[in-house]
Amino acid sequence: MPRTPIARDSRQLVIVTGLSGSGKGSVLNTLEDLGFYCVDNLPVAFIPTFAELYMHGTGEIERAALGVDAREGEQIEQLPEIFKKLREEHAAILVFVEASDAALLRRFSETRRPHPMGRDLPVREGIREERQRMEPIRRLADVTIDTTKFNVHELRQFVSQRFQNPDRRPLVVSVVSFGYRYGIPTDADLLFDVRFLPNPHFVPKLRKFSGKDPKVERYILSFPQTRVFLKKIESLLRFLIPHYITEGKSYLTIAFGCTGGRHRSVMMAEVIRKALARRGYTVKVVHRDLNKA
Repeated sequence: MPRTPIARDSRQLVIVTGLSGSGKGSVLNTLEDLGFYCVDNLPVAFIPTFAELYMHGTGEIERAALGVDAREGEQIEQLPEIFKKLREEHAAILVFVEASDAALLRRFSETRRPHPMGRDLPVREGIREERQRMEPIRRLADVTIDTTKFNVHELRQFVSQRFQNPDRRPLVVSVVSFGYRYGIPTDADLLFDVRFLPNPHFVPKLRKFSGKDPKVERYILSFPQTRVFLKKIESLLRFLIPHYITEGKSYLTIAFGCTGGRHRSVMMAEVIRKALARRGYTVKVVHRDLNKA
């Protein structure tokens, strides 16, 4: 449980540590998907230097996370003192990830990996020694996560709920426009065919403009089927995206296709991008075939 409230400062530094096999890597991966700049296995002695560069940098990196663990060897014993000094000067949070001995033994057995405390030691003995070495660090933790009863998806959901930026939803949405004549995007999660909409290509005064042009947008939106379709798509996405987030999805690709990928699909991608951005999602748009002949 957290000892102190998690800071909402845009300049937030999180140090993730804990027991080998407890899921530290999954925690760090989730933080990276939430927009943290992540560095794994940074030498403990370099943490103060990293913190200074990060906290007094240009601001391009809003939040950062460092993974530190028993691979450091005896150097890990310096972490308590380093973190105490760090917390006096910066908005730093220490996250300690652990699990029961039985869970750790099962995970090491499943992966058939030696314990990092010593390849010649039995895994059970390695776990015991690591607990002793990490106990002073554990006592300093702001957040302790016991992953004994978590599966990967539950752990991801827990971390996402606790560390997500309140100004952003924990999902990156890529909206893609494309032309069917050039092939369907292979990475699309959701794909919509908009060739049923009136085609500006057959309107001489609009043909030379793309779907990004306001005149083309007004033309396509002037038809009732376009407006109905947009309402249904927006309603569908409002339903689907929260469920994707709950299931741990961090990246969603939505594709709109028309014949050449220049008018209707481009307009739809732009309108949906704006609609999702208004709801707080991180959205980027890619017009794959816009400049093709």
